[in-house]
Amino acid sequence: MRWTRSLIPTLRDDPADAEAISHKLMVRAGLVRQLAAGIYVYLPLGLRVIEKVNAIIREEMNGIGGQEIEMPVLHPAELWQQSGRWDAIGGEMFRLKDRNGRDMCLGMTHEEVIAWLAAREIRSYRDLPQIWYQIQTKERDEARPRSGVLRTREFLMKDSYTLDPDAAALEVSYGAHKDAYCRIFDRCGISYVVVQSDPGMMGGSGSHEFMAPSAAGEDDVALCDGCGYAANVELARGVPSAPPAGDAKKEEVATPGARTIAEVSAMLRIDPAATIKTLVFMGPAGPVLALVRGDHALHERKLARALKAEARPAHPEEVKQHLGVTPGSIGPVGVRGARIIGDESLREGGYVVGANRDGFHLTGVTPGRDFPCEWADLQVALAGEGCPNCGKPLRIERVIEVGNIFKLGTKYSVPLGATYLDERGQQQPIVMGSYGIGPARIAAAAVEQRHDQDGIIWPWAIAPFHVHLVPVAVKDAAQMAAAEEIYRDLRAAGFDALMDDREERAGVKFKDADLLGIPIRVTIGNALAKEGVVELRQRSTRTDRRVPKAEVVAAVREMAQTIS
Repeated sequence: MRWTRSLIPTLRDDPADAEAISHKLMVRAGLVRQLAAGIYVYLPLGLRVIEKVNAIIREEMNGIGGQEIEMPVLHPAELWQQSGRWDAIGGEMFRLKDRNGRDMCLGMTHEEVIAWLAAREIRSYRDLPQIWYQIQTKERDEARPRSGVLRTREFLMKDSYTLDPDAAALEVSYGAHKDAYCRIFDRCGISYVVVQSDPGMMGGSGSHEFMAPSAAGEDDVALCDGCGYAANVELARGVPSAPPAGDAKKEEVATPGARTIAEVSAMLRIDPAATIKTLVFMGPAGPVLALVRGDHALHERKLARALKAEARPAHPEEVKQHLGVTPGSIGPVGVRGARIIGDESLREGGYVVGANRDGFHLTGVTPGRDFPCEWADLQVALAGEGCPNCGKPLRIERVIEVGNIFKLGTKYSVPLGATYLDERGQQQPIVMGSYGIGPARIAAAAVEQRHDQDGIIWPWAIAPFHVHLVPVAVKDAAQMAAAEEIYRDLRAAGFDALMDDREERAGVKFKDADLLGIPIRVTIGNALAKEGVVELRQRSTRTDRRVPKAEVVAAVREMAQTIS
């Protein structure tokens, strides 16, 4: 590709609204342009990166027996109504009516369509197992699109689905996908960790996420360097330090004006860990009191898992209605008509709690003795807490989710009638798995993990080009003749090459080369006439090498072995 015939609109300055490094650099390097909030146009270089990621995905999916299909983006509401997700999913689903008034939606995932297809095409156990996949556009009405291509309303996704006769066969399919995903991310050149996760709206019996460490991420994972424990914080369990000894005597104390844990702790001169934070939520069956230690935070996904239902924070008027007190003095002692769930860390010790009377708290309160309580893991795991497996300190890392895998079981096959006849002629539900990868997230994660102050440093496998040719003076006939010859030789040898044939100053070309981050730069300048050599620079190390023109291809091939 020649620069003068291409659309590569590089920018000197960061876009004003960009915060994530990948957002800034992908816009500045001319990879993408924003059409609207969460909606992006992929320009030629950006599309080349995505296509290279997709090629790796296809190779690995085909390698485990995957068959590529293509499903529609537009879905009839009936499928989602049958699965129950039409009502369960909120405003993030794009919904519409056709000209005949029929409810439709834009697909954010395709489990329902797969189950519909399987119900019509799978008849016998002899038809199983199956792996069907697609690389397809998805639509999701994100409330807060941000971080460039990391959180968008329209995005490309590889979603695959396994159809198996039983849970044991699903385990085999699940393991094959897990291994294939690791190979995909390894080949794409990004760092990642595999963590346990909450299936969320997908449902099923288990799931894992593939997380790329990055400050731009929206998730946190708990990791143990001692035993390899890894889990999303929405599932992770930490073993907190023991709380300080509390007052053994249960009594009511005045706490005028103290409404927060910090204010109560300061007034009573106690550690926040010696208090209980009482949070009121509204669940399907009424109010719920969620209790965590004063120095901990509640994870709402953990609460939903304990309730087996979604819950929302109660409004002040609802707190007053059900508990007869305003927020700030709420506690679990003496409460009637509300479900009380306490974090596991509260099983031992005496604590200070709200007295359910404005301006007062109770000291020396023991959960289980002074009030009835269900137990669950509710707290957000913290760095430094003990690993639940080996006891060594956990560390918390910010990450980008680049892939996920789910054991769906029969969650979709049963309501949509996807069954098969087993060896005995008995009808059985198909056991399903679902597996997603975001190609754009892989590209963004690579930029987040591999950049410097001057621009992107692409991994070899997904770089838009392998070699960036820079003839310093395009009006110099000898330089351009050498550049053309090297360009032809590189392409003949199988290397993707970009030739910067613009009439620009050398400094401008070098700045753009650093910004684009193509792995190898070949500079054809004055050294060609003086010494008969050209200069090769590796973008990641900035190391230079001078070779005769005839040896460029061999040198690039040698450098490629090191880079890839």
